[in-house]
Amino acid sequence: MYRPNPLKERLKSGRKSFGCWLSLGSPMAAEMLAQVGYDFLLIDNEHGPWGLSECVGLLQAMSGTSTASVMRVPWNDPVYLKRALDIGVEGVMIPAINTEEQAIQAVRACRYPPLGFRGSAYQVVRAANYGVGAPDYLQTAHDNLVIIAQIESKQAVDNVEAIAAVDGIDVLLIGPNDLSGTVGRMGELKHPDVMALVERTERATKEAGKRLGGIAYGGWTAADMFERGYDLILANTDMTLMREGARAEVKAHRERFGT
Repeated sequence: MYRPNPLKERLKSGRKSFGCWLSLGSPMAAEMLAQVGYDFLLIDNEHGPWGLSECVGLLQAMSGTSTASVMRVPWNDPVYLKRALDIGVEGVMIPAINTEEQAIQAVRACRYPPLGFRGSAYQVVRAANYGVGAPDYLQTAHDNLVIIAQIESKQAVDNVEAIAAVDGIDVLLIGPNDLSGTVGRMGELKHPDVMALVERTERATKEAGKRLGGIAYGGWTAADMFERGYDLILANTDMTLMREGARAEVKAHRERFGT
């Protein structure tokens, strides 16, 4: 279980990272997508209905592959972050990071003292192989973890240079839908008011030497966004891959047979 984090290594070396959302909560779907070879799979616990005990099964399904595990937690909550880390996720994505102070709190919640205030149970938790065979976990866990801060409001963009400068934040990921809503342009993802915020975030992230993350949206493909300078892209979900594959198959059937 505990190992050098393949996503962290990709990001540090400047290689592009291509991921998929896990929205179904299915260990078999997670296992299949990990076998396919995504760089990382992201468990969505902000909008997903499942709890942490169910997420253990998703992590177990991914173990043994080179695919890294990331969880979007529901909120910037130190208690939830602690529990997510204890079950062994290799990265966390934290929504609605709006200020430098919130970014600092998120990082400190993920680190043991004296660097932070994460509660200590490393002797027994799954993240440290239940205390079997991971003697360096306490010393290396914070460097091995990927922390992704979501930038998804005008307030966040107003503070984005300070957020990007926070030590321990690896990736700033733009949430375009919520971002557009905060300037009264919900869903108008290419409106000039929205694009101005996106471009400021892109620029600040790069100038701070951090990695830039995004979601393929607005007609842009993952390839388009990588060419724009993004380092980490979530292009699809397990649910949409299944839905669109099924929809295409049914459509082809109807068009051919008319029934």
